[in-house]
Amino acid sequence: MTVVHLLRHGEVFNPDGILYGRLPGFRLSELGARQAEAAAQWFVGRDIAHLACSPLQRARETAAPLAATVGLPVTVDQRLIEAGNVFEGRAVAGGKGLLRNPSYWKYFRNPFRPSWGEPYTEIADRVMAAVRSARDQADGREAVCVSHQLPVVMAARSAEGLRLFHDPRRRRCSLASVTSLTFDGDVITRVQYTEPAAGLPAGHGAGA
Repeated sequence: MTVVHLLRHGEVFNPDGILYGRLPGFRLSELGARQAEAAAQWFVGRDIAHLACSPLQRARETAAPLAATVGLPVTVDQRLIEAGNVFEGRAVAGGKGLLRNPSYWKYFRNPFRPSWGEPYTEIADRVMAAVRSARDQADGREAVCVSHQLPVVMAARSAEGLRLFHDPRRRRCSLASVTSLTFDGDVITRVQYTEPAAGLPAGHGAGA
């Protein structure tokens, strides 16, 4: 058995409510740093053999305490990056104000693809490719991939055989949560979810 854990990054310092997507310069908040530490502690005693992360700053900062805890280098994997989104850079984090602006309506013509960003199928394919690479690196042990909410959700839904189209308000992927895929050879036999940082107080400016 090999287990690949998908770790979502911690809370981001984002007081202006920007949908930052792949933009550089968005770091973890103080709470986000504590969430990253809590996640790192959750992995203590586990047989982690490989650690990969998205190239974005918030993912790297989440991976750092885990790397120190398990004594492994961090491999940056572009396939774990945040999903592309046409609203990147605009003050619409969490969907705030999107439907009130008529100039945005054209982007909602196809929610099944979706028409406002990177196709769900492409996200799932690239993240699952990263997961399989991590599985091969771990080979009978465990691996961790630090990524973002939508990429993690797409991988989990793909692994469970669920349709990729979904209600974003019902995503099971909180900040610093862990979605674990257990492989028996090439076959995924179990998908588990846990929230190592659930007991920490809420902060401000969370993002994907």
